[in-house]
Amino acid sequence: MQKVLNLFDFSQKVNYRNEIFAGLTVAMTMIPESLSFAILAGFSPLTGLYAAFIMGLVTAILGGRPGLISGGAGATVIVLIPLMISHGIEYVFATVVLAGIIQIIIGIFKLGKFIRLVPQPVMYGFVNGLAIVIFMSQINQFKIQGTEKWLSGNPLYTMIGLVALTIFVVLIFPKFTKKIPASLVAIAVTFALVMIFGIQTKTVNDIANIAGGFPPFHIPKIELSFEVLKVIFPFALIMSTVGLTEGLLTLNLVDEITNTKGNSNRECIAQGTANILNGFFLGMGGCPMIAQTLVNLSAGARARLSGIIAALVILLIILFGAPVIGKMPVAALVGVMIMVSIGTFEWASFKAIKRFPRSDIFVMVIVTLITVFLHNLALAVLIGVIISALVFAWESAKRIRARKFIDENGVKYYEIFGPLFFGSTTIFAEKFDVLNDPKVVIIDFKESRVVDMSAIDILNKLTERYQSQGKILRLKNLSRNCKRLIKNAENVVEINIVEDPEDGVLKN
Repeated sequence: MQKVLNLFDFSQKVNYRNEIFAGLTVAMTMIPESLSFAILAGFSPLTGLYAAFIMGLVTAILGGRPGLISGGAGATVIVLIPLMISHGIEYVFATVVLAGIIQIIIGIFKLGKFIRLVPQPVMYGFVNGLAIVIFMSQINQFKIQGTEKWLSGNPLYTMIGLVALTIFVVLIFPKFTKKIPASLVAIAVTFALVMIFGIQTKTVNDIANIAGGFPPFHIPKIELSFEVLKVIFPFALIMSTVGLTEGLLTLNLVDEITNTKGNSNRECIAQGTANILNGFFLGMGGCPMIAQTLVNLSAGARARLSGIIAALVILLIILFGAPVIGKMPVAALVGVMIMVSIGTFEWASFKAIKRFPRSDIFVMVIVTLITVFLHNLALAVLIGVIISALVFAWESAKRIRARKFIDENGVKYYEIFGPLFFGSTTIFAEKFDVLNDPKVVIIDFKESRVVDMSAIDILNKLTERYQSQGKILRLKNLSRNCKRLIKNAENVVEINIVEDPEDGVLKN
């Protein structure tokens, strides 16, 4: 059981005080965010809190790594807004269930490992974009609830003052002691001042009433038909992709911060399980939340206990604590989240600008802009990976070279350096002088690789060009994988291979 759940990480020494305080802090910062996104999407406020509880508890127990916090995240909720408008909440619940099933399938087939293909500039862009999004979402709290009008006069000055106080406590308190998370102390100090002096300011109750009962079991009331599936499947696919993208990138980020290794496929299964339960228990679904995860880590949490405590605290607040938490000033939570956004931003990326290639800088900026303006993390990462892959292909294509010589028997050799693939075929073909070459030509691939069908095709065309001139073209020193690739295409290509008497072939 310990290996399966690893609840309290008995394999290492756990600071239970840090875990408990971190869990309390995470719960306080997660409540207003879950409420805000639920209301933004047109859901019931409790739908957001149920998602925070279910996602947080299930992923804390079953997730891919300790320290990672999940909840009702805006990244996945935003995807569901058009469906909510067009078909209603029951379709949303069904979509969340289907998204969970897709995520479990991805985890079972171990597709989570493909997150390794995300290059560092994309990671920088992703993190910086999220930091800006977190900051901008806090600025929106300076608006009058339910309108687009900004606070003014005394309400504005009060809000600014309380936010500044919270930030001040977060910055100063660690200089006295680090035994208690500064974020939790800052929230408590600001809350106490508001209550003692009766300061009138925006509270959690102004966002929504958070009182309720235990999440009830509910089967989505939809017709089980192919027509319904056609409606919900695209939303489920996008939601699952966005959730896993944000989740696995956050997992990688935690790996870097803690210098440990998480399990991406296990995280996929945990997310999927949590989302399925969300769909059947009136939750809006979600994914790992980078801001709350960083709050958790900055509070010193390194085990699963903090996530479990955060989820249970949210449930207790729903059941019993709403009257108290509802009076909490939003300014305290805004101040904490602003500090989280500042800590999230990769300020080192500015220093790296002088050292990074221009293509990497371009990718980083593009990913950041897409994350900030479209709030579509999956699209941002996908575009970043595609651009990086194209740049890599172009740079690799330029590296192909050929050394030419004629031996004592009059046979001309082309020794190829660099990979032969779709991007380098044109440059490769330009290196051959078919008309002036001798009767026998050998291409030596000892320092090269035939990578794909585009490479096979150009070799076939080159063979035909030499044959049309009455000449013979042979290939030498192909790796076993290259030979297998050519053999698989032997029905459509005609290429001569020199079988080397010595097994001096480089292996793939």
